Amino acid sequence: MIYIDNENVTDPGINLALEEYALRKLPTDDSYLLFYVNKPCIIIGKNQNTHEEINKKFVDDNDIQVVRRLSGGGAVYQDLGNLSFSFLTKDDGNSFSNYAKFTQPVIEALEELGVNAELSGRNDIQVGERKISGNAQYSTKGKMFSHGTLLLDVEMENIVDSLNVNEEKIRSKGIKSVRARVANINEFLEEKMNVEELKKMILSYIFKDGNIPTYKFSDHEWDEIKELSAERYKNWDWNYGKNPKFDLHRSKRFEGAGTVDVRLNVGKGKITECRIFGDFFGVGEIEDLENLLKDTTYEKKALQEALSKTDLSYYFGEVSREDFIELIY
Repeated sequence: MIYIDNENVTDPGINLALEEYALRKLPTDDSYLLFYVNKPCIIIGKNQNTHEEINKKFVDDNDIQVVRRLSGGGAVYQDLGNLSFSFLTKDDGNSFSNYAKFTQPVIEALEELGVNAELSGRNDIQVGERKISGNAQYSTKGKMFSHGTLLLDVEMENIVDSLNVNEEKIRSKGIKSVRARVANINEFLEEKMNVEELKKMILSYIFKDGNIPTYKFSDHEWDEIKELSAERYKNWDWNYGKNPKFDLHRSKRFEGAGTVDVRLNVGKGKITECRIFGDFFGVGEIEDLENLLKDTTYEKKALQEALSKTDLSYYFGEVSREDFIELIY
């Protein structure tokens, strides 16, 4: 494994571009480990409706950057008290959705600090009932990354004030508020740490012999990373997109998959426009499913026929074809 040095960049648009660039461009002979810390921002899951996930006034008033990532899952608030990690490797067919494989080294490092952490639910690292890390994955052309957050000393009130959290999601956890759900790692440490100390500790745990092979980007590579950042991660259309009004709105939280939120325009008995949002995880591009449903007659038999050869778990995880059709019809 090779450690990627991001040279202490804290711009989320640059860091996400760096992660994508490394995934697509670096040789697949090795796997890689990347850490980054972002200035105050909200990182939106690829399939989410940005306008509905954030408190726009608070975000604007407090200069919080909003950036959409490549992976699925939910929106997360980050600031200089959060350490993000990313494992980049080949997609061997057995690793996507295997969060235990990638979070275990981090959990073991936390245990060395006396933090009783464990993987919980779909993709969280928790201490007891308190969430200290959320994780997501992305796969393309035989490569993948599994990345996550580590809340060390994050401004908790900003999490509450900047995000519009789905109440159904909170109820499903059996808790009453976001503040009761999440925690900083420092709350469980006898001696508080900063993010640089936490990063060095995890690196020393993973590279036990003290030899940390390091990859540094060239000036040319940095130019390409910045170009990618401008084209995607600093692009309004990517981060917000134009969300049209819809005639039909159906939303449901599926156990083991997450929230699936479907918007349909129906004209003359046919679906003329389809958008699907949510914090679900899947390998497939959700746009392909949206396009599949366009021009389909809006009646149950036609929907069943249109989706008859489609494995919906490829897009959502644990959602059956019957459950999805019941949702949208």
